[in-house]
Amino acid sequence: MKPHHNKKLDTIENIQKGFERAGYVCSQQIATTIYLAYHLDKPILVEGPAGVGKTELAKVAATYLEVPLIRLQCYEGLDESKALYEWKYGKQLLYTQILKDKLSDVLKGAEGLAASMSKLHKYDDIFFSTHFLEPRPLLNSLLQKEGVVLLVDEVDKSDQEFEAFLLEILSDFQVSVPEIGTIHAVSQPFVFLTSNNTREMSEALKRRCLHLFIPFPDTKLEREIIRVHVPDISKDLSAQLVSFIQQVRNLDLKKLPSVSETIDWAKVLVLLHSSKLDQDLIRDTFNVFLKFEEDIEIVSGRLYDIAEKAIKKV
Repeated sequence: MKPHHNKKLDTIENIQKGFERAGYVCSQQIATTIYLAYHLDKPILVEGPAGVGKTELAKVAATYLEVPLIRLQCYEGLDESKALYEWKYGKQLLYTQILKDKLSDVLKGAEGLAASMSKLHKYDDIFFSTHFLEPRPLLNSLLQKEGVVLLVDEVDKSDQEFEAFLLEILSDFQVSVPEIGTIHAVSQPFVFLTSNNTREMSEALKRRCLHLFIPFPDTKLEREIIRVHVPDISKDLSAQLVSFIQQVRNLDLKKLPSVSETIDWAKVLVLLHSSKLDQDLIRDTFNVFLKFEEDIEIVSGRLYDIAEKAIKKV
């Protein structure tokens, strides 16, 4: 079944404005991809460097659409029992004990082994029924009546076997439980898959999805992101901060500062009542956006030039 129609996704302009109100500044490309994916009933495969807002995009989509977010965090060795469903073995054992205690009542009137077995087989369907089924994220997303955003996070960390299994789910939005039968989606989930490009995704998966690559934002977009998330920061300090971060991202670092870390740094500077950047202030707050000592050493060696260029932005 198609997802419930939501007027909030009727236009690309509505998406940009709505996502910004929910705390996510969408580029034209991101808003267009969301619009197309929703109306074409396609999952979105979101790729890009760590920390550019891939996971946050799905979270904000759920908030904006006012539907639940179901998240499947992928990792090496992830299998169907953790992603799709498993049986409630404890409840089944309890049921077995109850059946054992009531065995004389169950077999009452049965004459011979065949008749007794026939009576016992009547309870097989109860033993393997939805009463004893524990839905995991993928199956749970298919059972949501009012729609849901399904986030398959860091899909590139899963094995290729799991990727093939996932492809089968996303193709028809249904799963087969051998003991029960085929379970179809009550309302088709709006699906986001994220990848940090640790391995290449299969052509089959990419073919099934709309592809969205989110790079680090340009200067204008990052300043807009800072404005939305840290409204108390001055325009001058925001301009200096973004200029500094953009220059740092051009260095050969082990880990480039993410957008979320830029936001954190802006909050820190506001908390410290800073009106402008200076070298001492930057050194004291390096640990907010640089996470490796070798990266701090590299930036420290270039600090004067980078800081001077950033400060001249005002």
